[in-house]
Amino acid sequence: SMNRSRNSSFVKRFTFQRGEYVVDVEYLVTNNSEHPWQAALFGQLKRDNRPDPGAVGGALGIKPFIGFATRTTDEPYQKFTFADIEEKPYEGANKGGWVALVQHYFISAWIPSADAQNTFSMLKTAAGDNIARFTSPELKLAPGATGSIGAQFYAGPKDQFRLRQIAPGLDLTVDYGWLWWIAQPLFALLFFFATGRLRIGDWELDIGAGIGNWGVAIILLTLLVKGAFFHLSATSYRSMAKMRKLQPKMLELRERYGEDRQKLSQETMDLYRKEKVNPLGGCLPILIQMPVFLSLYWVLLESVELRHAPFMLWIDDLSAMDPYFVLPLLMGASMYFQQKLNPPPPDPMQAKVFQFMPIIFTVFFLFFPAGLVLYWLVNNVLSMAQQWVITRRIEKAP
Repeated sequence: SMNRSRNSSFVKRFTFQRGEYVVDVEYLVTNNSEHPWQAALFGQLKRDNRPDPGAVGGALGIKPFIGFATRTTDEPYQKFTFADIEEKPYEGANKGGWVALVQHYFISAWIPSADAQNTFSMLKTAAGDNIARFTSPELKLAPGATGSIGAQFYAGPKDQFRLRQIAPGLDLTVDYGWLWWIAQPLFALLFFFATGRLRIGDWELDIGAGIGNWGVAIILLTLLVKGAFFHLSATSYRSMAKMRKLQPKMLELRERYGEDRQKLSQETMDLYRKEKVNPLGGCLPILIQMPVFLSLYWVLLESVELRHAPFMLWIDDLSAMDPYFVLPLLMGASMYFQQKLNPPPPDPMQAKVFQFMPIIFTVFFLFFPAGLVLYWLVNNVLSMAQQWVITRRIEKAP
């Protein structure tokens, strides 16, 4: 488009490239006046307070982030909720930099010139809208001179590899939280299984073809993680199986010493020592594995690659809930049977609470993305198989 103002002409040019989500926005200015001309480039992102339409329900208190993010001089990635900017508007300057509106699978971002010192701000307007914006340094033109000023605008999916190429730190909008150092290699493996491409930082290895099914890739990744923790899990299950074998003796002690808690505790510890059982042996290996499973959870929650990705049969979108609730019900059943392999807690109240856990988890998982439920189901089935074998061996032992 062209506009003439006070003898100066402006051409606003948008450049699109096939298959790209980046738009180049450029102003070509010719100063036809007899006076110096100057102006800064200004861009903004505006959003109301409606919830993220792509976010899963906040079961277990886990919801993908929605808000603004930017790269500051001190932090490679800093995010702000809409409540944050309402409490305290943000202002900052940075060489290059960017400002983005982050939702579940997508971002919109302004990326001004990497060579310029740009200013960034975020605020809430009186009308209740959330605004993030940037201003570039001024373009100054002498009479008769021609110049240009521009920025890039990205509106598209959180494709880590592409975002990394567009601007430093923009790939961090795929936010794995403090467990990113475990989550990144897990995502690289998941991506490799599905596509045949292994991406580490700016380096890429392409073997030509992957499985092509993200559901199968999730199963393979779960198998790999389970294999890595095979011996650690075995230690835990052996400890649980020994505890289960001791259950009749434990109940006998409870009946014998009843209300004398001190004596019961002492006799119980003596029994553990005699039978060479570590009561914490079942918990510690599981606790060590938790960060990895939480990381994998975040990888599956944040991966736009799973959006509209079919698995098999009726599961045609791994990022959406199972429409017939089959996977969540199978997951709940697997939890129930896995629980049967564990020694019941000696306290009757605790035992009751544990009985309800599979039901509670099933309700939570009913509306979770199918990809996440698939991961939990496969993990439970593998754990159950390993635990069943170990429990049977120990119970048969003299």
